[in-house]
Amino acid sequence: MPIVSSIPAEILLSMNLNDVLRRIRYTFDFNDSQMIEVFAGADHSVTREQVCGWLKQEADEGFQPVDDRDMALFLNGLINARRGRRDGPAPVPEARLTNNMVLMKLRIALNLQSDDVRAVLAETGLNFSNHELTALFRRPDHKHYRHCEDQLLRNFLKGLQGRLRAAAVPEAEADPEPQTPVPRPTHNVWGR
Repeated sequence: MPIVSSIPAEILLSMNLNDVLRRIRYTFDFNDSQMIEVFAGADHSVTREQVCGWLKQEADEGFQPVDDRDMALFLNGLINARRGRRDGPAPVPEARLTNNMVLMKLRIALNLQSDDVRAVLAETGLNFSNHELTALFRRPDHKHYRHCEDQLLRNFLKGLQGRLRAAAVPEAEADPEPQTPVPRPTHNVWGR
């Protein structure tokens, strides 16, 4: 009997995966070809039309919802692209993704330690203790498991975006250091 069946349905709901895919694409500044390469890193071929359909807004014509399996394959491909392939068989993509799984796969892909994840979240105004954070990465049937809410995942992606996009800005385009104002001499009214 799979573990997932014992988990309440409301915990299995996850953030809109198309939104997650769009945010990851923007964070890493991937073009369509690079997105296709990431999928290929997980031995999954997709077309440019599929990628474009997944990246469109829901109200746009041609929008296609990305399913959990395709998103899992993309995240597995991102792990392979960033960290290299593991020896042995490729991991089986999950049939159902939760926010916790997305967070864990991003953590693995970027090789982030707990302190790094906490720092990313702190940059967005969320402060987590180490115990609170590790609860997000536990198995769903563990007694200390904590569900990753949409807002937490959104803030994590926003923090990553701030870090990675800022690091990608060339030195010449970066804002120069602000000049500290030189204090003007004041008139000594007391004569001292």
